Amino acid sequence: MKPITMVGILLVVLGVLALAYQGINYNRQETVVNMGPMHVTTETHERLPLPPILGGLALAGGVVLLVFGAKQKA
Repeated sequence: MKPITMVGILLVVLGVLALAYQGINYNRQETVVNMGPMHVTTETHERLPLPPILGGLALAGGVVLLVFGAKQKA
């Protein structure tokens, strides 16, 4: 398989995932109180948003690479 085709497939998959999930969720723990043997932490749920245009551009770029890779001669 040609490298350009593999990059195209990767971009298509990443573009579809970015459009489907619209962002990355993660949890962050912070220490609020650290007094001797007592430790108090808090957990916050945060989201790193991914704009839909980013997913669309990755998807379109992957399709272009797949078409370009299919037209090239081996």
